[in-house]
Amino acid sequence: MTEPDAPRAVAAPTLTDGEWHRLHPLTPLFRGGLFLVVVAGIVIANLRDRLVFLFLPWFDDDIDRDIREFESGGDPVDFIIANNLYLVAGLALLGILAVLIGLFYLSWRFHTFRITGDDVEVRSGVLFRTHRRAPLDRVQGVNLTRPMLARLVGMAKLEVVGAGLDANVKLEYLSTGNAEAVRADILRLASGSRQARAERVDPGIVSRRAAAASVVSAGITGLIEGAEEPVSEPESVVHIPVGRLIASRLLSSSTLWLVAITVAIVVGSIAGTPWVLFTLIPALLGFGAYWVRTITRSLRYSIAPTPSGVRITFGLFTTITEILPPGRVHAIEVQQSLLWRPFGWWAITVNRLSGRGLSDGTTDQFTTVLPVGTRSDVERVLRLLLPDLPEAEWPLVFEHGLLGPRESDPYTNTPRRARLLRLLSWRRNGFQLSPDVLLMRRGAIWRTLAVFPLARLQSIGLEQGPLDRALRVASVRAHTIAGRVSGRLGIIDRDAALELFETAEAAVIHAAARDHTHRWAQGEASDPEGGAGMDPRTDPLEVPR
Repeated sequence: MTEPDAPRAVAAPTLTDGEWHRLHPLTPLFRGGLFLVVVAGIVIANLRDRLVFLFLPWFDDDIDRDIREFESGGDPVDFIIANNLYLVAGLALLGILAVLIGLFYLSWRFHTFRITGDDVEVRSGVLFRTHRRAPLDRVQGVNLTRPMLARLVGMAKLEVVGAGLDANVKLEYLSTGNAEAVRADILRLASGSRQARAERVDPGIVSRRAAAASVVSAGITGLIEGAEEPVSEPESVVHIPVGRLIASRLLSSSTLWLVAITVAIVVGSIAGTPWVLFTLIPALLGFGAYWVRTITRSLRYSIAPTPSGVRITFGLFTTITEILPPGRVHAIEVQQSLLWRPFGWWAITVNRLSGRGLSDGTTDQFTTVLPVGTRSDVERVLRLLLPDLPEAEWPLVFEHGLLGPRESDPYTNTPRRARLLRLLSWRRNGFQLSPDVLLMRRGAIWRTLAVFPLARLQSIGLEQGPLDRALRVASVRAHTIAGRVSGRLGIIDRDAALELFETAEAAVIHAAARDHTHRWAQGEASDPEGGAGMDPRTDPLEVPR
């Protein structure tokens, strides 16, 4: 029998207990205080001669001449020295610092967040308050970003991806450990799973003050310990050699544009306008910066399965980790340029809800899930993104879709009477509808295969112009969310397009009725009556091979 006065075990505070919590204490500095660093740099640059004179007195002659020239225009430092205003200047400086620290404190104190069983909410602002909310049943993923400077003090920022334009909710910044735990909890709650018993906390045991103190404590610990410890990540199913990555960036369409621009500049200089040669250096610098940016952004790439979805990590200086939950990928495209074909390289992009505004320039980095890979790499990634696709349908993707057409091609291709409109690709230009996906195959020089899961296909449209009517062909458009994957396939036999239009309606309804990926972790959490259960953050996920 348990003694009545026996002490109860105190559970660790959690940031997903439905209470309001504050972010990392350095959040105001990294969100807006870096402007002060720029101002300080400008001040130091303007006073560099005086600073050199103070710390390097052996340059007296040259520095004295420069300072006399500078003083002729009026130097506030000399004014302070001449009028013996050291105390006033020091107090003014301390006052400015006190005001800045006070503003930072108010900004941090009024910037709070809470995570309930239904929403992720963030409140911010002192004079002008804002309140953002992301319903958990609309969460499309959770991105974790570790900028280079923030990583030095063990900080990271979370971005909860919503299902709408400019619908994301950001938690910037948290300690890296808290960010990883909060992301796992958000994904678990978004999946519909209940809290595991081992993680449930009696409200009487851990107070709101203790939970808030744990956040501050983690922030101070990060400052003392410095750079974050290596974050444990599941083993990647794809490993991209650095040489392959660099070669793939050089063998790209941007290289062809650079060659064309260089030829045009050289021809123009020979034709009598030699001044155009000066434009070659900016062009080389621009393309070089683009190559370096794309290469560093793809370094440290990894992709691995987790119970909450596919985990993708990339970036050398700023590391970005995103998790694509099942059912959040609306379209997939595998592509291969002519320059990559001798090496057998492919790239994979997806259409997914990013929750970002149209003016956000960082959207593209979330669409590439495989920068460059071999056929076996493509197969591993596609099996992660399409885990429920039956084994019998995979030949439609690989043998006939990527490498086809082969003998007994199951795809419906461009008819012979319209081959002049697809002179090189009329045998590859086609579609195939299966019970689970719609496949669109295009291109002979730049090969692409678009895969549209029927459960997330919004609609299908048919288009036909005057020339199409004369040749009895039509264009098919698979409507999905906006993205880099195009759903348009032109020059298809009209009768085949009409049959696809009618058949796809029933197939989409049937696939949507069978799809349950919006609740991906059901049954993994513990029994609400107190069963032991398994932590969904550590439960292994089997991937079909």
